[in-house]
Amino acid sequence: MRLRVEFTTEPFDLDEAPAHAVAAREVVEAAELDSVDVGPFGNTAEGGAETVLTTVDVLLRRSLEAGATRISLQVNVIAEGEG
Repeated sequence: MRLRVEFTTEPFDLDEAPAHAVAAREVVEAAELDSVDVGPFGNTAEGGAETVLTTVDVLLRRSLEAGATRISLQVNVIAEGEG
């Protein structure tokens, strides 16, 4: 099974990336995912289910440790041939 996770961390800071956003970005960029798209208002990553779920666990822990007060995420199953 393949999964797509979309997430944001808060609080937002439009002037510079807060530590929790940097931590989240570092986690997804270091993971062995098939694709990663990091942006100022949302982030997306795709890969095998086990890799995505493990990455989400680390992302949540590190972002909270770095000061996130809210993390919104959505996980979708990617249909065969999609992505």
